Amino acid sequence: MNVYASATEGGDQQAQAATAQVLSAPTVYCPDVGSRLTDVPDAAREAVDGELAQLDQQIAAAYQQLTESAAAIEQNPGLADETIMNPLKEKRSESLQRIADAIGREGGRPQGLEDLAACTLRSSNQGDGQSAAPQGGATPSQSGQGSAAPSQGTGIGGQGGNGPVAADYADITSVQPNVTTPAEQSGGSTGTFSSSCGVNANGLFNSDNVIVAPGVSNGAHHFHDYIGNQSNNAFASDQDLANADTSCADQGDKSTYYWPVLRLQNGKQERDADKPGGGTEGNAGQIVTAKEVTLTFEGNPTSKVTEMPRLLRVITGDAKAFVNGPANANASWSCTGYEDRQLKDKYPLCPSGSDVVRTFRFQSCWDGRNIDSANHRTHVAFEGPDGSCPAGFQAIPQLVQRIVYAVDAPSLQDGGRTVPLFAVDSFPEQLHKPVTDHGDFINVFDESLMRTMVDCINSGRKCGAGADEQPPAESASPSEPSDTASPVAPPAETQNAEPSEPATEQPSSEQPSSEPPADTPATETAAASDNASTPASGDTGLPRVYATASPKKTSTTKSSGGGVISKPTQRPDTEAPTGSAAATPTDTAVAAPAGQETPATGSQTAPQTEPQAVQGGLAETGAHLWPAVFGGLLLASGAALLWRARRNSA
Repeated sequence: MNVYASATEGGDQQAQAATAQVLSAPTVYCPDVGSRLTDVPDAAREAVDGELAQLDQQIAAAYQQLTESAAAIEQNPGLADETIMNPLKEKRSESLQRIADAIGREGGRPQGLEDLAACTLRSSNQGDGQSAAPQGGATPSQSGQGSAAPSQGTGIGGQGGNGPVAADYADITSVQPNVTTPAEQSGGSTGTFSSSCGVNANGLFNSDNVIVAPGVSNGAHHFHDYIGNQSNNAFASDQDLANADTSCADQGDKSTYYWPVLRLQNGKQERDADKPGGGTEGNAGQIVTAKEVTLTFEGNPTSKVTEMPRLLRVITGDAKAFVNGPANANASWSCTGYEDRQLKDKYPLCPSGSDVVRTFRFQSCWDGRNIDSANHRTHVAFEGPDGSCPAGFQAIPQLVQRIVYAVDAPSLQDGGRTVPLFAVDSFPEQLHKPVTDHGDFINVFDESLMRTMVDCINSGRKCGAGADEQPPAESASPSEPSDTASPVAPPAETQNAEPSEPATEQPSSEQPSSEPPADTPATETAAASDNASTPASGDTGLPRVYATASPKKTSTTKSSGGGVISKPTQRPDTEAPTGSAAATPTDTAVAAPAGQETPATGSQTAPQTEPQAVQGGLAETGAHLWPAVFGGLLLASGAALLWRARRNSA
């Protein structure tokens, strides 16, 4: 039921009936199998990951069938069990059997998986107001606390008909400050390191998840924004990630950062409107390009931090928190100017002039051995209330991901007709609840740059390409650093804007590149905006790359998944050695290297106005000398002939 199309400000009987149906409509609840599998042998990982993705596909299909059969089920409630829930249980039983068999062939067969086959129908309102303290300090919003939204009796169904509803929003100005941070202690690490990787202005999206569902197209069932590494899809191997281009200003950071896209429920048909992961799974409307993205790595209040292992995978938050419960939920929502108050289970209604802020604080304790785990959680952990890591874990830099959107508070009273609703993409049955928000990270930092980061954090400095840059020089542009241990920071005007290109071919800093990454499908280009670095609310006048089409066969190296290592994994042999020469911009001031404190404004090194070869190389010198030498030889020959003639006459 598309309530967005039928709701009216006056609230006629048709709109009220549609609202009541949305509020009473059920969603599909199934026990989460992946979180229960904490010990899967490496040899069984591929088969198990494939079956887990199949379980998600089964739930998505059942939910779609449920919504399509809503009218018939209302007349005959038993039809839901007969045609949807019982067949779903049978399909899940078969998948669970295959999971048990795959693990059993490599070792101990898991017990009790068959008990996870049965699913139930749950009211779409059940779970609203569920709260638990977000990891990283903020306490939750209370049920109804600070909410200016109408009661659940005036709910709305969103453009896709499966959420959000009015109760999913809260007035940020009425929420009490709730952010607490552990006190810094002697021996702690107080520095920060920032990486600047743009806002996905080139529109790289897909509905894959290379961490949770490697090798499976549409494994996420919702679209992700990607910044950093440009080879992100389900089929990207470790080698693919190491060899990829990056949108990060510092080319030593090829890490992949991704999160569900934010959409406006405004009726706009994006290119994925009729595709899996998009409109066919309830993710409809205009994708919003972020106004700003900051990536900051912080220290630990009680100890020094150690280097992250290369290819470490970390997921924060839970994409299925609406039905799983909020135990692993970890996204926070707020507004600029109000970030001392954070919401976990509500979208914020921001006052005029304030932007929506979405924050992820990632796990910052590592078990010292694994770069991944079977459930993608147990190899990392959050700090305790005092900031210390659990026994057996060591502190690593904590990624804090902050995303800002210039979107207005929706008009809930008329179902978003005047000002559209906004919501994150989600699994269909998760109903676009804000509690399901999540972020993903794969560490593909150059090892020398990672050492620089750790040294910066442990010594209490602020470093990195995104840290307190100097005002940009005229026509400055970023380049690949000549030494990854001391990268050159880009001008401030390029921060959180368009992805940078490799130093061998510098694009204009004022126009986003429309060139797609290698081995990606064709782009769809809309009219470019006048200022792509700070798009207007919902701006999509940018090229979009949808990397979902086909398996990527660029390497035979498999993703390492949960491989056990005794030390950080080594750089692939194909990577350029640290310290290799790189082009340097000319006619610009040199910015402060990452890994060093930024000098005061005005202390830039004077630029060299011409490359050395242009000022006088060997070829140029020879071009001027050869005519002179030839003339000298002619003069000497003439003198010799004259001398000989005089001698003969004598």
